[in-house]
Amino acid sequence: MNHLRELIEGSDTWAPRRRDELVGSLKSKPGLRRYLRRTQAGLLRIDAAAIKTEAGLDGKWLLRTSDTTLTPEDLAAAYKQLLAVERGWRDMKGALKLRPVFHHREDRIRAHVQLCWLALLLIRVAETATGDTWRTLAHELDRMHLITLATDHGRVAQRSALTAAQRKILTALELPEPPRFFDFAPADG
Repeated sequence: MNHLRELIEGSDTWAPRRRDELVGSLKSKPGLRRYLRRTQAGLLRIDAAAIKTEAGLDGKWLLRTSDTTLTPEDLAAAYKQLLAVERGWRDMKGALKLRPVFHHREDRIRAHVQLCWLALLLIRVAETATGDTWRTLAHELDRMHLITLATDHGRVAQRSALTAAQRKILTALELPEPPRFFDFAPADG
């Protein structure tokens, strides 16, 4: 509620159009919009009745199952695990940028799921070890490049210098710094 209170603070002095724009911007945020009401004069207020109604439902779930052997505690734990699994799949689709892949053999489907799971596990390990998000880590590590220099005397591939942030990530993950030079190839001749 504090966030909504901050958003509408001082809105009584705004032009009606500006208030309409704020209400319109809250349409994509139902968690805030449902607590906002307008007076007959068009002023914005926090809806205390809506807050009171929602407070009466806080902490209450309605879960239904056909498995009569589950206790209410087991059912609640299973539901929470389901949410964690769904979050994991959502993360895999987002962070790993997974797209539909159509496998027809069961062994390939299992292998694909296991590889995705391992990739997500590596992401979580990296996030836990560094205390940063995968998006930030990937962005920083993507700045590391391998450049190939070809001259009359031969060819060499050289990695870009590590930034302080890249060095910090590698240290947190207990990984050695990648070699600076690769692929020395003298010119034929």
